[in-house]
Amino acid sequence: MSTAATHLRTIALHWTDLAEAAGQPVTVGAFGLGLKGYLARLDQVDAEQIEYERLQAAYLRSLERDPIQLGDRPVPVRLHILDTMRVIEAALVACADDIAHAAQRAPILAPTARRTAVVPYASQRDADIAAADRRRREQLALADQRDPRRWRYTGRRTAPYAALWLLARVERAPGPCRPITDAQERRIGTVAAGAAERLERALDIAAQRRTLEQRHDCGGLIDVHGGEGREPVAHCTGCGAVWTKAGAIPA
Repeated sequence: MSTAATHLRTIALHWTDLAEAAGQPVTVGAFGLGLKGYLARLDQVDAEQIEYERLQAAYLRSLERDPIQLGDRPVPVRLHILDTMRVIEAALVACADDIAHAAQRAPILAPTARRTAVVPYASQRDADIAAADRRRREQLALADQRDPRRWRYTGRRTAPYAALWLLARVERAPGPCRPITDAQERRIGTVAAGAAERLERALDIAAQRRTLEQRHDCGGLIDVHGGEGREPVAHCTGCGAVWTKAGAIPA
């Protein structure tokens, strides 16, 4: 399986998780900032949460005072997740539009009726044969227009659907499309990689490892490991020292 196909499958499989995460409690991600940055991010999240809860409480009180307000109370959402979803969806849909414009075959046109008053049939048998052929071509044109494998510029234009449609193009699946070119596949791969990276970072489902620019006192490089829901852990590649947010871990 190609890298582009892997990224597109990741998006399609985890899109529901991303939508559900938009309404979940905030989790802290400060990978790459070091332990001090991680602790600072904790304080920032606490402050943001306090301010959000204050505004949410004030909004709920205003609803209680409004006698015409009916229905369910609003559910807190994570705006950065919604922003991520909008960016991913816009990128994938735009990519699918471009690929479809270049590679998708135009729908088969329905046949036009013959003007028998101008060009009459030689016999009733010829007329019956022509009518049967016209019905067959009409059915073929209708089926081609309604082919679910055809990308449409209106209607169902969601991120997971675009990801699956692009996946079919990458895998050269049958459909009303010409095989995509290498340049088109690279375009899909670039968009898919960026979208999958945003999704994985938002859900914190990808393991990550980075080396900080700041060195340890011993001169060794400091590697920070995190992601996949885990808190960052740092270790020195020189002396082997290890730190977590709680402090240094004895050797």
